[in-house]
Amino acid sequence: LPNICRRMELPVPHFEFLATPLLGLKVVRRRRIEDDRGYLSRMFCAAEFEGLGLDKPVQINRTLTRRQGAVRGMHFQHPPHAETKLISCLKGKVFDVAVDLRAGSPTFLCWHAEELSEENQRSLLIPAGFAHGFQTLSDDCELLYLHSNFYAPDVEGGLNPADPRLGINWPLTISEMSARDCGHSYLGADFSGIEL
Repeated sequence: LPNICRRMELPVPHFEFLATPLLGLKVVRRRRIEDDRGYLSRMFCAAEFEGLGLDKPVQINRTLTRRQGAVRGMHFQHPPHAETKLISCLKGKVFDVAVDLRAGSPTFLCWHAEELSEENQRSLLIPAGFAHGFQTLSDDCELLYLHSNFYAPDVEGGLNPADPRLGINWPLTISEMSARDCGHSYLGADFSGIEL
């Protein structure tokens, strides 16, 4: 028995929350519990996420994007269905982007990106009032989304990922986008943001 039973010490906390230049947008670093059999990586804990807008996720989605260079986004929901999202990469590597759409925010229309991958154990916690999208940096990227609100197609919004007003510096030439994402108009000068 001593050869097969190993004691695992469980570190607390399981998450480290790192600030970004955009208020409320956080990088979440997950802590692995590892031994020679492999590892455990906690994806969410209501106690540790308390007060961050995602106390009780109501929907969990998983996506697969097959080809490197593809862009999905930039998506958001209008109030009263605005949502906080926690984005994690389970396989592959992505350039994950959030754009601040909050009316009156000092960082209105500013964007921030993080590389998310299985290896770096990072997630992006995106508050309500932000648009989200990503570009795949490898083939066969799988993402896991936790949402604070249900998907509401009637209040869904989107930004064109190539909008010069946003000026997102995608690291690769965009190889493909959905017709829906390509069809989003560029922002007009009258766009003043989302009132939460």
